[in-house]
Amino acid sequence: MDLHTRTEGNAIVVTLSGRLDAVTAPEFEKSIRELIDSGNSRIVVDFDQVDYISSAGLRGLLLMAKLLNAKGGQSCLANVKGNVRSVFDMCGFCSVFKIENSVAEALAAIA
Repeated sequence: MDLHTRTEGNAIVVTLSGRLDAVTAPEFEKSIRELIDSGNSRIVVDFDQVDYISSAGLRGLLLMAKLLNAKGGQSCLANVKGNVRSVFDMCGFCSVFKIENSVAEALAAIA
């Protein structure tokens, strides 16, 4: 998994690529903790290049939501499609997270 961050307005966009699984989820969780501990309270996660997510990856997303909720923050997921979208649908994550079709829409949703 590759993880890149950039600032867009008052939000951080986290762009992932590859797999979010038991091997890569700890790196994702560490990065998210650092972002939130640094005072970032609005995070968009771009899944455009993610082709696989496991339960460990789902746990990382739940951790992000929990940490943001504790600080009054918000998150939104963008470009969730294919197999990853199927996993989200099966696990009920579509009702837990805001999910938009693009990063621009996700940024607008948490503005």
